[in-house]
Amino acid sequence: MSTTDAPAHAPGPRTSRPALEVSHVDVSYAVKGREVRAVRDVSFSIARNESYGLVGESGSGKSTVALAVTRYMPRNGRVSAGSIEVDGKDLLAMSPAALRELRTRTVSVVYQEPGRALNPSMRVGRQVAEVFELAGADRRSARERAEAMLGRVQIADPGRVMGAYPHQLSGGMLQRVVLAMAIASDPALLVLDEPTTALDVTVEAEMLELVSELRRELDTSLLFISHNLAVVARMCDRVGVLYAGEVVEEGPARELFAQPRHPYTVGLLRCVPDPSARKGDGGLDTIPGFMPPPGAVAVGCVFAPRCALADDRCRTLAPELRDVGAHRSSRCHHAERAAELPRAERSPTGRARAVPGAVRTAGADGAAGTREPVLRVRALSTTYRSRGVAVRALAAVDLDLYAGETLGLVGESGSGKTTLARALLGLVAPDDGSVVELDRVALPADARRRAPAQLKALQMVFQDPDSALNRRWSVRRLVARPVRKLAGLTGAALADRVADLVAAVRMEHRHLALRPGQLSGGLKQRVAVARAFGGEPRVLVCDEPTSALDVSVQAAILNLLVDLQVREQVTYVLISHDLAVVRYLADRIAVLYLGRVMEIGPADTVFSGPHHPYTEALLSAITRLEGAADSRIRLEGEIPSAASPPGGCAFHTRCPVRLASGVCESVEPPLASVGGGHEIRCHIPVGELRRLQSGERDGDPVVAGATWRHPSGAT
Repeated sequence: MSTTDAPAHAPGPRTSRPALEVSHVDVSYAVKGREVRAVRDVSFSIARNESYGLVGESGSGKSTVALAVTRYMPRNGRVSAGSIEVDGKDLLAMSPAALRELRTRTVSVVYQEPGRALNPSMRVGRQVAEVFELAGADRRSARERAEAMLGRVQIADPGRVMGAYPHQLSGGMLQRVVLAMAIASDPALLVLDEPTTALDVTVEAEMLELVSELRRELDTSLLFISHNLAVVARMCDRVGVLYAGEVVEEGPARELFAQPRHPYTVGLLRCVPDPSARKGDGGLDTIPGFMPPPGAVAVGCVFAPRCALADDRCRTLAPELRDVGAHRSSRCHHAERAAELPRAERSPTGRARAVPGAVRTAGADGAAGTREPVLRVRALSTTYRSRGVAVRALAAVDLDLYAGETLGLVGESGSGKTTLARALLGLVAPDDGSVVELDRVALPADARRRAPAQLKALQMVFQDPDSALNRRWSVRRLVARPVRKLAGLTGAALADRVADLVAAVRMEHRHLALRPGQLSGGLKQRVAVARAFGGEPRVLVCDEPTSALDVSVQAAILNLLVDLQVREQVTYVLISHDLAVVRYLADRIAVLYLGRVMEIGPADTVFSGPHHPYTEALLSAITRLEGAADSRIRLEGEIPSAASPPGGCAFHTRCPVRLASGVCESVEPPLASVGGGHEIRCHIPVGELRRLQSGERDGDPVVAGATWRHPSGAT
């Protein structure tokens, strides 16, 4: 290792002690004059160079544990019992100076939102260099080492990134910067708190591979916190399952996910959409009921109120965490019967039966027939100026959306998904010549010029309900406002409609008086969905509606969206980087890249192939519970800037199978039909795409790139 590649300090020899030892820890918060115990009797250890995962629903205590092991507790929080040792040192007995030293040299944290971890007013290089300056390096040396560290996390142009401000970088690039700062000190323990939640599928795969590589290189231990069970299964050696502040199961990751020994773990795994699941086949499994609030006094097993296996013993006697096999433990009286957990009853409102034909966009042949589209988009282009440079975010997009269907929009960050959604809603101005029609009537480009009926027809569910909901308003007022303003209801009719909407999103009457700060993330998103349906929309744009939700809440929200679609015949535009969610909910899928539709067609067809090369790369990057394919297609570099898109095919600069003739670099391919309502924008003939993606190669290669493998693993 060169001097510029060296860590921020000269690390001492690794000891044989565990990197982290948590023993019988309680964490309490002082709330309104009383002490609320949020974490109870939590114990686990992380060995040297081991990766340990913590999973559980929101409110289970995962992030509280992370705060405790770094002593970043808020003022009203404290570790009220137990002990925590980091690299053999007693964390709870440390002075402020010793604690600062520990955070500088031994423990590092990578947070869920890298944008919030960086100072928006400082250039990236200055922030990374500070890590080395705190360790004693002079300013010039610190800058050199900072640039080298950015290269170490596979940033292709670290000099450019050093001079950029955080807002000028993509989410994936920001996460790499934060990771570079975290590993600069060669930490003994690296805590990753939901590090991939906001990342698209390709960037997530790259980040996971990078973290695994750095872990081996640095001999670092990981505490990996995530609600994405597939990511944890891939990244972790052992897993602890938290529920209501207690560890309810622990064991080796592969064994725990293959044969869970606690009903709660069984329930979580059943909530993950099966790759073959479709909305017309019935609803997703959910865990009934709600997690108890922090500090609630439970008699018996804390999971008993939600467990179908619970009996009188469970309701009166709290189970101990006991051994249930080699290196396996479970806090359950019926651990041996966990797999027998009955599936929850499904709602009778439509999830258990096939979605009616009107919901499907196409018939058996994939053709839309003679039905008129609800929303018609032609030549939709959007150009904006950034520092005097024209940036074309959308390039001549054509779409038809039909009543009761779901169109999924997928693609990396910067592909134009959100811009397209905002253009449909009139929140960004399209270029001249763009056409958006509702029932064959052109919509004004600016939402402020649209008629009330047109505003009512198109509504949106945002990714972050915290930003979309007024924190000072009650749920009743939040839901009533769009009903009153868009549907024109007042008095008893208004109250009845609000009650119906709250019931439709599976909330109770008691929730009406609560404010957003008193609700869980899943309940907030239910309020956002109820608000969106308040004006009886024709088209509902859902922008990453489940990305920040744990798997049980995600399943409940997806079931809710299907129920409401069946009942109301509303059309969805679904934006998501979770391709499993898209596959479950979407009837058709459009794949965007640099503002262009690269592929569009029925969901099953798009997922089964043949695919556009970009679609193939996205599908190959999916992390699965049963293990990721060993044939991920690695795209070189980031998506190019929309301010200077490549000539020819927009994807050719990253395409691993571009044609050797050079046509990809010089001529933009048209969006051409390949049958059954399926269209692909690619110069490679569909037959050749099929052979490439199935591994068949006859005769001389016609492409400049490498042989592909299908995401299923076929060679």
